[in-house]
Amino acid sequence: MLSVLSYGRIVARAVLGGLSQTDGRDYSLITASCGFGKDFRKGILKKGMCYGDDACFIARHKSVDVLGVADGVGGWRDYGVDPSQFSATLMRTCERLVKEGRFVPSNPVGILTSAYYELLQNKVPLLGSSTACIVVLDRRSHRLHTCNLGDSGFLVVRGGEVVHRSDEQQHYFNTPFQLSIAPPGAEGVVLSDSPEAADSSSFDVQLGDIILTATDGLFDNMPDYMILQELKKLKNTNYDSIQQTARSIAEQAHELAYDPNYMSPFAQFACDNGLNVRGGKPDDITVLLSIVAEYTD
Repeated sequence: MLSVLSYGRIVARAVLGGLSQTDGRDYSLITASCGFGKDFRKGILKKGMCYGDDACFIARHKSVDVLGVADGVGGWRDYGVDPSQFSATLMRTCERLVKEGRFVPSNPVGILTSAYYELLQNKVPLLGSSTACIVVLDRRSHRLHTCNLGDSGFLVVRGGEVVHRSDEQQHYFNTPFQLSIAPPGAEGVVLSDSPEAADSSSFDVQLGDIILTATDGLFDNMPDYMILQELKKLKNTNYDSIQQTARSIAEQAHELAYDPNYMSPFAQFACDNGLNVRGGKPDDITVLLSIVAEYTD
């Protein structure tokens, strides 16, 4: 259910809450992942870093750290298609492109675009749809480059406050932007967005910044203030602490998702759109929790 991924010899000398940047020091991300697949798959991490129909990856190439999450659209199951295959293959392809160095750090949309077009060129079409969010840290410039298509996303927390966040992309209520591959003849029927439509951003990060990247199963069930309360429990940058906090966030979101009396962010959004909805939103949940730390090779 839980995994911690790190590469190289990382020395975490940052104090949570943020430190001033010092030129010449490389930064790195220390990241833990946790998640739940809804229904019978809950708590199971499948091969390829998948929680239910969600998928994720963490990779490194030279002086760049890259991570991503994707949420397979469950409606494909009604047509006999396993939604997890599309999101998992998309993330595996992104990971491979990063490890092979076939990307530009300042252009995460390029990673998503290249991966998607590889899927389109498969001899056997891989049907499905998925949202996606990719985060790239350039360790030397201390800049974070991001792209987000749909309603997965990220938060950057500094000093207990959200200082950066992704913008959610929705066509209309509960219909996020998504990459899709449709059966022949159905291309104009299945909703499909271009990867170039992803929202992009670039900004500097500081030592001690917390980056939370997740699918909508988290954000639909936990508002910012709850997430920030959990992040306050993260007192240092050791692996166990990050693990424990990632697990605590994912578990709380999973519990709230099945509370029929809870006024979740999803239920509030539904009410804002004229629907009488209450309770959490049962869904797959994927959480990648990262801390910006000093890197020493």
